[in-house]
Formats: sequence, C-alpha cells, structure tokens
Amino acid sequence: MDSVSAVAVQASAGRCLWPEPDWVKDAADGQGWAWVRIAWERCARVEGAWYDAAKADAAVALFPRVFRLTDDRFAGKPFMPAFWQACIIRLLVGWKAPMEIIDEQTGQPMTVHVRIFRRLMLWVPRKNGKSEFLAALSLLFFILDGVVGGQGYVFARDTDQAAIIFNKMKAMISMAPGLSDAQLFKKSIYLPKIRALFELLSGKPEGKHGKSPTVITGDEMHEWETPDLANFLRQGTGTRLQPIELYASTAGVKSNRTGWDLWEESQSILEGRTDDPTTLVVIFALDPDDDWADEKNWKKANPSLGISPTVQFLRREAAIAADNPRAEAHFRCYHANQWIDAVVRWLNMKRWDACSSNKDAWRGWAKGEGLEGRRCFAAIDVSSNEDITARLLAFPPDDTTDRWVLSARFWVPEGVVARRTRQDRVSYEKWVSLVGGAAALEQTPGDYVDQDYIRNALYEDLERHDVALIGYDPWNATKLYTDMVKDGVDAELFRPMRQGIPTLGEPTKLFERLVMAGKVDHGGHPVLRWMAGNTAVKFDDNLNYAPTKKKSAEKIDGIVASVMAVGLSMAAEDDGMSGFFESLAEAQ
Repeated sequence: MDSVSAVAVQASAGRCLWPEPDWVKDAADGQGWAWVRIAWERCARVEGAWYDAAKADAAVALFPRVFRLTDDRFAGKPFMPAFWQACIIRLLVGWKAPMEIIDEQTGQPMTVHVRIFRRLMLWVPRKNGKSEFLAALSLLFFILDGVVGGQGYVFARDTDQAAIIFNKMKAMISMAPGLSDAQLFKKSIYLPKIRALFELLSGKPEGKHGKSPTVITGDEMHEWETPDLANFLRQGTGTRLQPIELYASTAGVKSNRTGWDLWEESQSILEGRTDDPTTLVVIFALDPDDDWADEKNWKKANPSLGISPTVQFLRREAAIAADNPRAEAHFRCYHANQWIDAVVRWLNMKRWDACSSNKDAWRGWAKGEGLEGRRCFAAIDVSSNEDITARLLAFPPDDTTDRWVLSARFWVPEGVVARRTRQDRVSYEKWVSLVGGAAALEQTPGDYVDQDYIRNALYEDLERHDVALIGYDPWNATKLYTDMVKDGVDAELFRPMRQGIPTLGEPTKLFERLVMAGKVDHGGHPVLRWMAGNTAVKFDDNLNYAPTKKKSAEKIDGIVASVMAVGLSMAAEDDGMSGFFESLAEAQ
C-alpha cells in the first residue's frame, strides 16, 4: 500500500486499527468535539482503510499558501485554518479505502484507493467563517484534485445565496498564486488546462438532470425548499471515482421539513443510528438544555469565538435577546445553532406596560380628544362573523411628544359577548361596559359585526385628523373600501395589506423596535394589552417574521392593525413606495 504514513496495530477483533494522532486527542478531549473521534474511529473500522497523514498535513499547509481571505479586516490575508477547520480538512483528505473497479482498457478488475468521505454535513452558527471555509474547500477539491473534465456546482435556496460562496471562490482564485490561467465569468469558473467547469446554480431542481459532478457545494441547508437538487446532482456522480458533496448551514425553523430532515439525518449519523461511514457530520451547537445566555456555553457552539464572532458582539446580541422572546429565538438559532419553533411569543409585557404615560389616556384618544388635526395612519382589521374588528390610528411623534400615539377602537357583535366571555375566558362583558364615558369594546347589534359602524368611525377619523393613509386587508375589507370610495373618499388613501410576512415583515420589525425603545404610547388600552399578550410571531425560513397567534381563541387584531398602521409610514416616507403594498398583495 503506497503512502501509508502510520503504523497499524492489530486489535483483539482482528481489525486493522489506526492509533489516534495528537490532533484527534486534542480535539476530542481538549475541545470536547466528539465528532472528530467518532469520524476517526468509524474510518478505522472500514475494511482496508488507511490514513494518509502526509497528504492530510499537506492539504492543511496548502491553505495559507494558496488561499486568501476575502472580507473586512481579514481581506487579502493568508487563510490559516482554525483548528476545527484543520480537523475537517485532515479527515476529508486523509482517510482512504480500497475500491474495486473494472479497468476500461483491459476489462480486468483492479483496485484503486479513494477517499472514504463523500459528503460533509457542517452545522455551525453565523459569523464563524463558514462561507470562506466552504469556498476554499470547494476550490481544494475542484482545482487541486485536477480531474480532467471535472464539474463543480454550487447552489443554495436561491442564486443570490449561492453567489456568496461562488464570489468568494472567484476572489480567492484572483489572489491565488499559480491560478492566473483560470477564467472567471459571472456564473462560471473555467480551467482550460483540464477543461474543468464550476458553475453557479439556482436552487430549483428543474433542468438540472444530466450533470456529472466531481464537487457539489450546497449552502444553508436549513433554507432548502426540497432536497431534489442535491439528490439530482448526487445521482450524477456515478462515473466519478471520488466525488465530494460539501454542505453547510446554520440551524433554522423546524417547520422547514427539508432542513429539519437533514438535521435529523445528521444527528442520526453522528449518533450511530444510521450507518453511513461516507458522511462526515460536524455539529457545533448548544444542547437543548444548555443556557444560551451563559457566556461559558458560547464557545461550544462558536468554534471561532474571539476571532469571528467577537465576544463583544455576542454579548450585545444576548443583551438584546434578554427580554425579547423573538430576539431570543434569533439568538438561539443564529448564534447557539439551536432549531426553533416556527411560532414564538413576541412582545415582552413589561416593555409593553411601560409604553403608557397615562393608563386611562385611551378613553379620550378613542374619541379623538387631544389628537385633533394631527397627522396619522389608519388601519382596520375587519373580522369575519363573530370575531373582534379593530380600528387603529397611529400618530407619529410631533412637537408635543417623541412617541407614537396609538388610538384603538374595537367592535364585537352584541349577540356573542356572553358566549365569548365563557369560551375565551376573558372579560368581554367588563370591556363592553361604559366606564368613564368610553367602552373598551363596543357592541354592534346582532351576531356579526356591522361594517357600517366601522365605516362611520372612519368618517369621524377623517373629519378629526389628518389621515395620511388607510391600510386594509382585501381578504375581508374590500366591501368596506368599495363603499367608502363610492361615498367619495379618495381611493388613493387606501393601501391593501395582506396579513403575511411578505407584506408585514418589515412593519413588524419597526413596531417591535418602537415598543422595545419605549417610543409607543398605547394609553393603557386593556383590550390592546390583552391582544399584545396573545401575539406570537411566525418565522419563515429566513427568520423574517410577522404577527400570528398560537391558539385560535386568542385575538390579536389590534396588534396586527398597529403593525399595519405604523408600517404605512414606511410607504409614506418614500414616494417610490406608493405601489409597494399593492405589488406585494398581487404577489401573494
């Protein structure tokens, strides 16, 4: 056997085992990285396997000689692999095993020695150098393997995401000595000497059959819509002797079945429940029971802590997350590498309660008192049948206050008040009572909300205030909009705003920032407070979010309307945004 650089010892079972080198012991015992020892021992148990230490060490030494970092304060500096990265390089490159093939010239069987690992599944939080490392690994196996007619492909959820890795590859090539003959294009890299092509792909599987990859690179597994593209590319590697798949990701939202399934597959391989010696699984993450706010635990999930990310950065992010359930979910996902539920509680109620200078101010504001003539943004969340309908006016800061003032009114059908009080176990009956000349929850006759009441309330608002825009959800308020336009209200005042992340994502972030900074004054409205406590946020795969509720009985209409109203200011600030919400509504 050529290039064997360690001495095998006979184990009692008769298998040829390879003693652990110091770097494995340091990683497993010193750093607590069990995945290093697990990978080493599994490779050692493969029939005929051997470890090419000379080639593995050469690959690690090659990184700073050939590759340069591409961003920020690191740009142009030699890529010195961190210890965790060096462990991955050594495992991927060093372990080999014999494979029987048929010689295409003689038709006789022959043995070749190829790499054991065909796939890397790397899970590491943001800001730990994942993208730089994935780009350099892709070049290592694509260029330095030197396969004539080699094919490489990089993909992610979409082209923009995949381009992050691809553009880093091009930047590394442009700074690499000895690679000046590589031809760089917008979506491809071509090596004339070996006729090898590396391409940037979209995340869609359509049209991707028939390829024959030597290197497959996939970023951000947690965002993939389906595993089809990865499967199609893997199925095209049948003619290649030692193709490799390089996949990396942070954790994500459990509702993404593709990402969650890949995470569970990785866990199963690492724990030995799935027998797959060809996949190297690397996981840096806090366990579910670990305290994410304890600085002592951060190194466990962030192997490059101190270099990137800095401790100061994580301290600031942890402080932001300390009293914000939504921000806590972000921290746990992005910086602790813990998978999160798609829906989490949103607003901190202590912060919400602090957003009121006068606990009874809502009574006067509901009737427009003290707000006459002021500019505002209106939003309506019209209920279906028996639910609560909300009207919210958001008054931007002016010379009298540095806070956004929220004026809320709510309506409920008179015929359902008693039943709702029993079913929802909340104080509907108390809220509909006139206290101090105003009811927190107004009643309309019958068993459903009469939209004439809401329309009349909006007419009063238009007379009292300078209403800049009115937001509404076309799903259930189109009749209200149509009736008001027929009555002579300017149609340009209205903005359709569907209740989903594409439309409400940015307004939700703005509203959250205002609440957390104490820049909102809701006047102590009791129904609005109840709804604030009910409100959760739902994440998409990119951890954008918008209001939702965990239980059907929980009402959040007033908070949704608040987000809509404050969000309208984003459209009003820029004339170019005049068609923003309409285009989003059409897209949805």
